[in-house]
Amino acid sequence: MAENGVHTPCPLSVVVIARNEAERLDDCLQSVSWADEIVVVDSGSSDATREVARRYTDKVFDVAWRGFGPQKQAAVDLATNDWILNIDCDERVTPELSAEIQGILASDNATQAYSVPRRTFLGTREIKHCGWYPDRTVRLFNRRSARFSDSLVHERVVADGPVAHCRGHLLHYSFSGIGPLLTKLNYYSDLSARQMFEQGRRCTLFDLTVRPLFAFFKTYVLRLGLLNGVEGLEISLTTALLTFTKYAKLREMAKK
Repeated sequence: MAENGVHTPCPLSVVVIARNEAERLDDCLQSVSWADEIVVVDSGSSDATREVARRYTDKVFDVAWRGFGPQKQAAVDLATNDWILNIDCDERVTPELSAEIQGILASDNATQAYSVPRRTFLGTREIKHCGWYPDRTVRLFNRRSARFSDSLVHERVVADGPVAHCRGHLLHYSFSGIGPLLTKLNYYSDLSARQMFEQGRRCTLFDLTVRPLFAFFKTYVLRLGLLNGVEGLEISLTTALLTFTKYAKLREMAKK
């Protein structure tokens, strides 16, 4: 919008979904405190997640869990602005990305969706290989032209038009160590197996043998996980385990 020849920045809504994220949510929301609106959708937290969220916004809602894609779209639907920035509780917006986003919103020729690169950490070690960088994902978009997929897991923003690329990074503190990585693996394998089952997929011997082996080879060798030392080996092995586990669970679902 232009007033007296000067473009007025479009207002931005940041949307976050959370469950039992009191420990990480404060730093997350602090990094986007400059936004015009913050919307937090909680799904039955038993810790202080909602109390932490209310330090930054009065737009805190309780929505029963629907799966990642539907849950994030529910947060988008509760926002009041067309421009949306989605971040997760384990992510932080860098000052460089913040300035870039504000520049985009002040532009009169903005693209309707933007992907953002992520710097991901396992513990204190930044993972620059294993396929974990740049890990671009669409996070900034105009909801008139884009929305989240209905995927239970590995959700994505589906845009009607072209996607431009931000240069500034999100910092992604996904796992404090191998324990949380394994816990998330078990949860994601549940969702992945259920999603494949609902899509009509069934497990074969190839899925249980060749796919996990290739997942390790691709992560450790082709994606140079070996250059990330012990952490690269851990990620490669857990990637193979995730592949095996989700297909084993798919097989169990089919048998039942």
